[in-house]
Amino acid sequence: MQTEHVDILVVGAGLSGIGAGYHIQDKCPDKSYVILEGREAMGGTWDLFRYPGVRSDSDMFTLGYSFHPWTSKKVISSGESILDYIRLTAEKFGIAQHIRYSHRVCCVSWSSEDALWTVDVQVGKNKTPQQFTCNFLYLCTGYYAYDYGFTPKFEGWDDYQGEIVHPQKWTEDIDYADKRVIVIGSGATAVTLVPAMAEQAEHVTMLQRSPTYIVSAPSEDEMAMRYYRWFGEKTAHTLSRWTAILYQIFQFQLMRRFPNFMKSKIMDWARPELPNDFDVDKHLNPSYKPWDQRVCLIPDSDLFNAISAGKATIITDHIERFTENGILLKSGDELQADMIVTATGLRLKIMHGVDLIIDGEEFDLSNTYTYKGLMYGNIPNMAQSFGYTNASWTLKSELISEYMCRLVNYMDEHNYDYCVPVLTGNPENEGRPALNFNSTYVLRALDEMPKQGPERPWVAHQNYVLDMMDIRYGKLDEGNLKFRNAVRQSVTEAKVAEPV
Repeated sequence: MQTEHVDILVVGAGLSGIGAGYHIQDKCPDKSYVILEGREAMGGTWDLFRYPGVRSDSDMFTLGYSFHPWTSKKVISSGESILDYIRLTAEKFGIAQHIRYSHRVCCVSWSSEDALWTVDVQVGKNKTPQQFTCNFLYLCTGYYAYDYGFTPKFEGWDDYQGEIVHPQKWTEDIDYADKRVIVIGSGATAVTLVPAMAEQAEHVTMLQRSPTYIVSAPSEDEMAMRYYRWFGEKTAHTLSRWTAILYQIFQFQLMRRFPNFMKSKIMDWARPELPNDFDVDKHLNPSYKPWDQRVCLIPDSDLFNAISAGKATIITDHIERFTENGILLKSGDELQADMIVTATGLRLKIMHGVDLIIDGEEFDLSNTYTYKGLMYGNIPNMAQSFGYTNASWTLKSELISEYMCRLVNYMDEHNYDYCVPVLTGNPENEGRPALNFNSTYVLRALDEMPKQGPERPWVAHQNYVLDMMDIRYGKLDEGNLKFRNAVRQSVTEAKVAEPV
């Protein structure tokens, strides 16, 4: 079996992995690196999801990279445009040549004796075994299982005679033109699918068990366009990015501090854009506070426009069972459908399908704590890219890439082989989920998730400015992060130092 060594091994060639490649080249130019991608193409989420209307649900000034400005007028952009942007970035900065496709990681094993990760990989359709070793492991694998999404077991599933599809398994040959479609769900995927499918379908019904907060925003940012007219591209991009960052923080804090007021405002914003007989209080009035779950963004009121045009409907009810021709509701009504789309969520998985071994022992991530939202307690020389729940993913992933590079350089400068976050005190009694979020797909996976503690550095902030101060400018050697040398190397050095 082949074994290849690199200084830094990146797992995943999506938005985070491509960004990681840039930062390694920029800040650790002497370090070798490889990006392992289990699929046959780069892009991650933006290559996987092909359902109608797939797009960003946050602005591209912050979802895009800081080092490669997003210049399109569309700040709420299509998945296809985002994928093109990722590919262009990888080619422009020479990152693409570092990617190994169809390399699926199945096991990662750390040795403190050697200060080395051994990564077992299956290559291609034949799953040919290959092995890599590295000094630092950087996981850019996302947060959900790529093979299939979550679909509840509905009674009568096999009775239904039409087509059933999950958005995560959408293919180009799926035909919904002139058909009656039911989209089950109320999250970001559902509110994206409904107006997009309504353009060709006979009618689309969004069937939700409970409402979600929905806010409309322009797909083009007028202020950003002014920046580009008034200033050069570099300055305009910086101003646009920071305007978006500060606005995200402001609106999040506003909703969290004044939830009842903002709840009523969100519904008030929607009323004028919907028909007079649309029951806003029933269909757009969640039982939870804003940002207990992610607020859904719709560009240019597309969902509301589809409802107003009579092409789409929202029904709030519970499913009794599937029938031969559609869905029977708890209320007794039956919805007829030629196609049912189960936009029922993701399967949250950290390091999905990868065995984690530390010094010969299997390691369970659910038993540890997240360190600054980017490393894990008692796991050496490993970072994981994880974005925000209330802002753009890339903002946090870039900070983590920068931090990882700072760590690698710091260890070189001080002749350390590895670092490991070490829990101090007894935070177990105060542990809470690393994702402090009430979305259903999160709640389903709480038992598998790492935890976060009550205070720094074991807290995962959802605030870019706080993270920037802590991650970009904070001390590396702050007490909880221990720096060490390989046992084997230490023994060798001790023997050399012995007097003759």
